[in-house]
Amino acid sequence: MTDTVTVSDRPAQPVRQLLAASVGNAVEWYDWYAYTFLATYIAAQVFPADADDSLVPLLSTFAVFAVGFFMRPVGGLLMGAVADRHGRRAALTVTILLMGGSSLLVGLTPSYASAGLLAPVVLVVARLLQGLSVGGEFAASTTFLVESAGPGRRGLFSSFQYVSTTIGQLAASGVAALLVSSLSAGQMEGWGWRVPFVLGAVLSLVGFWIRQGAHETRSEEQRRAPKPRLFDALRHHPRQSLLICGITAGGTLAYYTWTSYLPTYAELNVGMDKADALLVGTVSLAVFALLQPVGGVLSDRYGRKPLLLFFGLGFALLSVALLRSLTGSVLSLLLVQLAGMVLLTGFTSISAAVNAEVFPARVRAAGIGFPYSLTVALFGGTAPYMGTLFKDLGHPGLFPWYVSVLCLISSVVYLRLPETAHQELDR
Repeated sequence: MTDTVTVSDRPAQPVRQLLAASVGNAVEWYDWYAYTFLATYIAAQVFPADADDSLVPLLSTFAVFAVGFFMRPVGGLLMGAVADRHGRRAALTVTILLMGGSSLLVGLTPSYASAGLLAPVVLVVARLLQGLSVGGEFAASTTFLVESAGPGRRGLFSSFQYVSTTIGQLAASGVAALLVSSLSAGQMEGWGWRVPFVLGAVLSLVGFWIRQGAHETRSEEQRRAPKPRLFDALRHHPRQSLLICGITAGGTLAYYTWTSYLPTYAELNVGMDKADALLVGTVSLAVFALLQPVGGVLSDRYGRKPLLLFFGLGFALLSVALLRSLTGSVLSLLLVQLAGMVLLTGFTSISAAVNAEVFPARVRAAGIGFPYSLTVALFGGTAPYMGTLFKDLGHPGLFPWYVSVLCLISSVVYLRLPETAHQELDR
């Protein structure tokens, strides 16, 4: 079904391998985040207005967003199984076509005024497919990236997972901002909000073309071996599955807090101006993307555990102090967000490598995909909700402690991990 390489072979074009994984991943996350940035327009067009509560359509839109989040573990399991049974490139092809199709479906979703209940039904189906695609993308691209790396470069290759994710997020934000500034409110509500999703579908075709030229990283030995069943990773490697959860829990909470929720946290708790908060967030994300290869290279030289402990203990000790130091000024938020980004790099730059090094090649993609995506859904996807919940309950100061405790728990897991940076990867 796909091209294969022998255990001793290395991809002839490592840049092409990086591009195949990174471009596709960026497109995946561009589509995913575009929904968030344009939620208010989608709400007005796709859901019926409630005469008593103007927030009902927006809440419905975010409920559909949450549905997509909880499809990610299913995508990680199913697409991971495709990658383990038929090859990494096959899974990457399926995920990007799924994302392109679902993005186009969002862009073509009819309005409630023209189609009634069919409109939210179409949107729900589109988000289910997007969640399936994003969950599968991480499982397949993580495995593909790390297996594409030459000796002593797995950390560096791993770092491009979050480089491309951040580029996708920045692109979605930039396209949305450009449209809002260029079109009238009526144009945005009528058709402008659909443009980023149609563009995402076109970009998916570009990613599909690039991935067709990539080299399959599953070895000849694995290709000839009996194909793993859907739940083999969970059944035969329960300890490794739990390890992935422990490795990921603190990292995903810190990631979504610092990259997505922090501007809103600053608005809610210290009265930060929304425009200033978003500007700081954009600058910080750009710096964050540049830091990732640095973390990857350091891990290849000094090991994974020092970086993981730098992240975990750093957040365990400093989360409360950093979030309490916010004053409402632009400089304050910038310093807090950048400090968090530096600490966070200890996790994000190497999480793909660490996860891939936990599982044997036969069930690597599915083994990573399901526990990772489930943990992200439980702790990362709920970070904004938990922060807002603590605020509503009158205890906003508890949220920094929540981040700190979960990162401390992950740090205990990191302490017990074997160092795998300089070991040969099972292929």
